Amino acid sequence: MRDEAREGVALSRRSILLAAAASLAVPRASSAQDSWPPVLEAGRRQFTLVRPRASMPQLRLQDLHGKDVTVAAKPGRITLVNFWATWCAACKLDLPMLASLAGSRPERLDIVAICTDTKDLRKIRSFLSGLAVQSLACYADSYGAAAEASTTTFSLVGMPITYLVGTSGHVEGYIAGAPDWLSPAGARLLQFYREQD
Repeated sequence: MRDEAREGVALSRRSILLAAAASLAVPRASSAQDSWPPVLEAGRRQFTLVRPRASMPQLRLQDLHGKDVTVAAKPGRITLVNFWATWCAACKLDLPMLASLAGSRPERLDIVAICTDTKDLRKIRSFLSGLAVQSLACYADSYGAAAEASTTTFSLVGMPITYLVGTSGHVEGYIAGAPDWLSPAGARLLQFYREQD
């Protein structure tokens, strides 16, 4: 009987301590929620923050018609910079998803898709011809600008990989694989960065 009484007291003390700890953690969680981006996952991968944040460099690329283009972050807008390759099976899922996102004309969002494995525009066009990517801005890294940036700013830790550049022009994070940008989680992540300064 005495052991049962002690056990009841121990449980109630433990319950009190757990409840106190939980009540202290709640305010921190809500303030942390305001400063941390929502979770976006793609298979076994998720959106990963990049720290320290670097400014997005200007990238000299070629469009699919051979015209030179300079791509840069625009103040007040977020930019998704996607790196893909013609040998990449997951890119066949990712590029149409990004094209669907671009076609939905999201507020203050630019999307750039850069082919990393070839400068052969015919090969790139052939790869893209079977995909629904008409509304997606696709480029070739004909001058090595993206390759150079991959050593400093855009580490290519997987393929495909998409970097999110915030409204201030800084690289905020990346996700490898083919995430569903049109999902509620994708929309929340994009909205989170639209609201950042």
